[in-house]
Amino acid sequence: MANYKHGVYVSETATSLIPTVNVDSAIPFVVGIAPVNGVSDPHVNEPVLVNSYKEAVAALGFEPAQKVDAAGNKKFRFGISEFMYANFNFAGIVPCILVNVLDPSKHRTALDTKTVTIAKGTGTIAELGVLPSTLSLTNAEGVAYTDGTDYETAFDDDGYLVVNVIGSKISDGDLTIATGFKIDPTAVSKADIIGGIDAATGKKKGLELISDVYPKFRVIPTLILAPGFSTDPEVASIMAAKAVNINGHFNALALCDAPVTGTTKTYSNITEWKNQNSVTNAQQVVCWPKVRNAETVYSLSTILAGVIGTTDNANGNVPYCSPSNNAAPITGLCDDDGGEIVIGNEEANYLNGQGVVTCLNFTSGWVIWGNRTASYPGNTDPKDSFIPVKRMFYWVENTVTLTAWQKVDKPMNRRLVHTVVDSLNVWINGLVSREQLLGGKLEFREDDNTTTELMDGIMHFKFFMTPPSPARDMEFDFEIDTSYYSTLFE
Repeated sequence: MANYKHGVYVSETATSLIPTVNVDSAIPFVVGIAPVNGVSDPHVNEPVLVNSYKEAVAALGFEPAQKVDAAGNKKFRFGISEFMYANFNFAGIVPCILVNVLDPSKHRTALDTKTVTIAKGTGTIAELGVLPSTLSLTNAEGVAYTDGTDYETAFDDDGYLVVNVIGSKISDGDLTIATGFKIDPTAVSKADIIGGIDAATGKKKGLELISDVYPKFRVIPTLILAPGFSTDPEVASIMAAKAVNINGHFNALALCDAPVTGTTKTYSNITEWKNQNSVTNAQQVVCWPKVRNAETVYSLSTILAGVIGTTDNANGNVPYCSPSNNAAPITGLCDDDGGEIVIGNEEANYLNGQGVVTCLNFTSGWVIWGNRTASYPGNTDPKDSFIPVKRMFYWVENTVTLTAWQKVDKPMNRRLVHTVVDSLNVWINGLVSREQLLGGKLEFREDDNTTTELMDGIMHFKFFMTPPSPARDMEFDFEIDTSYYSTLFE
């Protein structure tokens, strides 16, 4: 093309400021077991993103809490069902990433022979977890019935399989014999939750799948849960390990539960359990005990995740506020079997002082009580020991990573430096003006950048920030002012 120009020409210059990339502050990544016998695709060891209760149930099935004793206490057999119910009924935090590790082809057991009485064209198999594809129905004489010809099956709201007669071969009053297989949640081990990478296929499993979330869904998981399994110290340890350097860049917080059985039913023994099992990392939060809503028992980590999400949502989705002293949708504390646990302020504060989050019923109903990560009291650095401060660091770090990523491999010149520094400082100033940070700034300093590193394309930026610590201790001093006695003579 000739260099000669004649006319009007336009061009565009890249904006000197770039908008920051939005990072959701409370996205749960939940690894556990689900009643996938009721869905066509069980999604075994596959991250599933859900934005509604309906979507979650359609993907992974649902089984309500089951009665465990004569007192009417109920527990969920499946941790993912527990999380689904609590989240979508009490909190509504979306999106959520759910990982089911229960494999119906492996974690199953033979169904005890069941007799089903057909009445008005229908009958219910009195067993939970039935795998419809393995079901065999016969009459008392051994004559086989055919699925799709003589009957159809569907699950009721309680998780039981219902047989519906569609042909003329089965009559009311018939005694139908059912055999087959059912899923067995007790067959799932902590090794399934921990997961890893299959050497033969390269497929990731369990907690290892957290690294698939961002590439697959473009969201960063920021809360890690394993309801029903995080009481195991090894699981809690792996949760903490997977919470840092996700995809080599992102960070999250692992919400773990201390067990509430045997000696750990007593609050004063939690410190020994926590220290002996090294559940003391800055990226861990330890919860104790179990909680109940009416007669149903929940892991406190499940409830805490919802309170964290609703607290963030009420504060502009910026995680600078502590979940402590915010309402918890519970009616009491309990042990693993639903037995009542009662603690007062002194006991709750003792737990807080040992880096354990609990719940308290004092002035305004039940609330989450505790600001400390599991690293406290061994680590008193506010960056590591306060939950909201730690979460602010992670949230800012994740935001900076995604924002600055747009400029990776661009020419390293003054324009690049000014664009990165000015853009992020504008964002930081907004956080400061809203008092979500007490102060903050980003600098590109000559002393931090050697000539040889600059020659090699390496740049060092220095980020200063101070999130507000929670006002955990407010002290008032009272004294008699004797001068007021003079009012007796006025």
